[in-house]
Amino acid sequence: MVVAAPALAELREVCQPQAKLQSRNGEHWAGRLYMRRISLRTTRQLVRTSVSPNTLTWLMVVCGVGAGAALMIPGLTGAVLAAVLFQGFLLFDCVDGEVARWKRQFSTAGVYVDRLGAYLADAALMIGAGVRAARGGSELWVSVGLATALGVVLLKASTDLVDVARARSGMAPADEESTQPRSQGIATARRLASIFKIHRVTNGIEASLVLLATAVADAAVGDIGPTRYALAAIAVITWGMVVAHLASILSSSRLR
Repeated sequence: MVVAAPALAELREVCQPQAKLQSRNGEHWAGRLYMRRISLRTTRQLVRTSVSPNTLTWLMVVCGVGAGAALMIPGLTGAVLAAVLFQGFLLFDCVDGEVARWKRQFSTAGVYVDRLGAYLADAALMIGAGVRAARGGSELWVSVGLATALGVVLLKASTDLVDVARARSGMAPADEESTQPRSQGIATARRLASIFKIHRVTNGIEASLVLLATAVADAAVGDIGPTRYALAAIAVITWGMVVAHLASILSSSRLR
């Protein structure tokens, strides 16, 4: 028997709760801008099948890690494929939760794999960028890519470890109000970062688009220089953000 697809309005009410979409840390800007429109229509078809949310989460991981591997392919082909795969990563990141809400199939394993996938995908992209930048030049660029990947992982871990620390101390999860730094200087620096958005290049979705743009520039000038400059800039921003984020956490109420 063919199961009828639910109405989009009904699906949206269940699968895309406004509390999550409007949360500052709960939704990527690309999700709000366009991907949630695409994901809802994809979810509408998937809920008619037996596919599980965890399967979709694993597909997200494959797309993210695959993007890093694709970036190692020379020329525009690799950069385009990496950017497309990261869009697939974002799509499955939206769809797995939507299917879980509709089917009411929630699992701790799914949450774990989702977080693990975010670590692996962003790190893989930076490693792929390092291998790409090293082509025809110094192997030092591989080390730059690895260092950037480590910084990205530390950024994510420093956020997740707040929840670990609070849980082990018997505290409830931190709310958004507690993330506000108590230091005026750090609060000002955070506002400036929010205005200029440079921290976004530490995220794989934005980084894949930046690296696609630099691949176009590489092709135009006939040299890998633009990609190297971009990777060096991402590395500096990432490690600057590691220090700033740690200071922001320690100066806020998240650990109190």
